[in-house]
Amino acid sequence: MEEIQASSDHYRSSSSSASSPATSRVPSSSFFYLRKPGSSKQPISFEDSPEWEDAETDHPRREEDAGDSINVETMSPSLSKINSGSVPSPPLQGTSTPVRRIAGASLVWKDLTVTIKGKMRYSDKVVKSSNGYALPGTLTVIMGPAKSGKSTLLRAIAGRLPDSAKMYGEVLVNGVKTRLQYGSYGYVEKEDTLIGSLTVREMLYYSALLQLPGFFSRKKGVVEDSILTMSLGDYSDKLIGGHCRMKSLPRGERRRVSIARELVMRPHLLFIDEPLYQLDSVSALLMMVTLKKLASTGCTIIFTMYQSSTEVFGLFDRICLLSNGNTLFFGETLACLQHFSNAGFPCPIMQSPSDHFLRAINTDFDRIIAMCKNWQDDHGDFSSVNMDTAVAIRTLESTYKTSSDAVAVESMIVKLTEKEGPLLKSKGKASGITRVAVLTWRSLLVMSREWGYFWIRLLLCILLMLSVGTIFYNLGHSLSSVMVRVSAVFVLVSFLSLISIAGMPAHIKEIQIYTHEESNQHSGALVFLLGHLLSSIPFLFLISISSSLLFYFLVGMRNEFSLFMYFVLNLFMCLLVNEGLMMVVSSIWLEAFKAIVTMVSIQVLMMLVAGYFRHQNDFPVPLWKYPMSYVAFHTYSIQGLLENEYIGTSFAVGQVRSITGVQALRGIYNIPPDVNAKWSNLLILFLMAICYRIILFVLLRFHVRQRLASCRLFGLKR
Repeated sequence: MEEIQASSDHYRSSSSSASSPATSRVPSSSFFYLRKPGSSKQPISFEDSPEWEDAETDHPRREEDAGDSINVETMSPSLSKINSGSVPSPPLQGTSTPVRRIAGASLVWKDLTVTIKGKMRYSDKVVKSSNGYALPGTLTVIMGPAKSGKSTLLRAIAGRLPDSAKMYGEVLVNGVKTRLQYGSYGYVEKEDTLIGSLTVREMLYYSALLQLPGFFSRKKGVVEDSILTMSLGDYSDKLIGGHCRMKSLPRGERRRVSIARELVMRPHLLFIDEPLYQLDSVSALLMMVTLKKLASTGCTIIFTMYQSSTEVFGLFDRICLLSNGNTLFFGETLACLQHFSNAGFPCPIMQSPSDHFLRAINTDFDRIIAMCKNWQDDHGDFSSVNMDTAVAIRTLESTYKTSSDAVAVESMIVKLTEKEGPLLKSKGKASGITRVAVLTWRSLLVMSREWGYFWIRLLLCILLMLSVGTIFYNLGHSLSSVMVRVSAVFVLVSFLSLISIAGMPAHIKEIQIYTHEESNQHSGALVFLLGHLLSSIPFLFLISISSSLLFYFLVGMRNEFSLFMYFVLNLFMCLLVNEGLMMVVSSIWLEAFKAIVTMVSIQVLMMLVAGYFRHQNDFPVPLWKYPMSYVAFHTYSIQGLLENEYIGTSFAVGQVRSITGVQALRGIYNIPPDVNAKWSNLLILFLMAICYRIILFVLLRFHVRQRLASCRLFGLKR
């Protein structure tokens, strides 16, 4: 304790030069924050929350408040003034329009501990015995330095921890220990996962169709409410963008769209991981003012944050301060300033409270102290940060445990849990058929707008077929043309498969969209698989028939309609198999570069064992003949196309003798003489397309989910 007291006294003396003389208390007039007169109301309990049924109410505005987006009277009783003036809220749209209220819910977490599984056992405690609560109509922020456990605590409260984490303690909603039901809460990830080729309104509308049951007309009204709530009216008909050919929406508006996507369910609780991630100061303030406006409708909002400006900090109602998984404070934001002052770490007048908190508890500053130990600036030494952070953390933790703030939290938790409130029920889901139809139509729209999906591939295929067709133009049906025709067919199948790799980045993006929607239960593996398959069929058929028209007649294949239709069907099945293989590779890597390199390697190996460079029977039995030559779909596609062309034909040899097309082909490419062999190859291609979809389904259900959980695991200690 002597070490702690000495360090506290040292820091108090070093901070006194920048603060007012009375550093042991928070100044009442010259400090950053002033409590609004007459706002000393009791904290809201779930008994004081709005009625459970959604009701539409008007918020009247005075003429002098016409430029403000939030009526000051609607702010909760913590901090409502900054520098003796009101928050300079940017003008938001639709403030004169009736705002539909949301029935919030009280949330309590007691003795919450989260451990992460190490190599042998659950040993790493990320969150340690955390207590806290969140009330309807308020903003509760979980703040702390990097790797302090902010995201872990948020996921634990929302019930979204990965399988490699274990949670101890209780989470109660409206006084009841229960798992949050679908539709009762929304969760917004740190990274925005949006479809750039859709407009904001389209993105929200398709999300509503995927999530909500009922009629389309009702869902349109919900989408318009979400747009109004998040102040997206000016951007509602603009493309989200993000591609090289599309100008992206500003990052702040993209974050708004991500939040609005969860608001279509009108959740009682909203969890947001880093709402100000990568936002500038103006966008950050606008975002927080919008969230404050949303909270004023009754929604319970909990979010994490690393750091904030002074203006943004003034909008918080309650703060949960973490460091290395330990709770250093929970309570109202103004009380946090008093807590630091009582512990011997008063906030200098000209410093942001958020910066001051993180400065005191961020262990990374110890490295700065070591680097600057013998360094002096123009005003003296570097004493303002010359403090052992570990000592400060222990001081703040011990002070909080014995403070009246901790007692107040415990009494509030008892009050919120002694009486059970209404259970949060699921609002129902859209049917599986509806989801498949929505995903199919959305994918069709996306594929028609994004060049990377099929249009570039179609253009490349047309150019390639023109090149191949003119090179092998009008080969005729002589015996000498057999070898050249086999080469042309091999080039056709191989190059079509290679060109398809151009769509890999688009496939990866679509799988990323699926992972987000699946984690929020908006979609499922089977629904996504069917939707993608049905939407890709028209484009694949367009590529196959356009390629066939150019290649078939330029090269001079047999002029029969039935043979031409088999040619088209064979190429279509080949592309369908290749599409399934690309989706499998994309779901394994989830990175464009690795997926493209892997796909190119697989295609080259399949081309080598397709039977063109060497007969299938001549391959070494281990690996190359079994199983590679039987796994390569090129083999069955090329065999089917050659059987379609040569079975039933004959070539004259000399004056009196002739040989069949199969015999003429046997020295170059091995095909069976059976008339129905081409249909067997077509059936094998069809079965391979189904097998790749089954593999994709398994990967989407298990591998992608585990990859997503492992990626989150590395960020859980944030």
